[in-house]
Amino acid sequence: MDAIKASEYARALYAAHGGKAEAEAAQKMRVCAEAGKDSEAADWKAVRQAVRAMRGPNQA
Repeated sequence: MDAIKASEYARALYAAHGGKAEAEAAQKMRVCAEAGKDSEAADWKAVRQAVRAMRGPNQA
């Protein structure tokens, strides 16, 4: 998955799940990795990173 597509997925996921979007992407990444779907897991990792970048730094 290219960066643009990952960003589009991240934006849609964030719109649907708000602050829980990163956790949702992480869960999907974990499920794919456990099922041996390494390519899909890598795609979800890219989406998770895009959500994190969109959300910004954590506040202390």
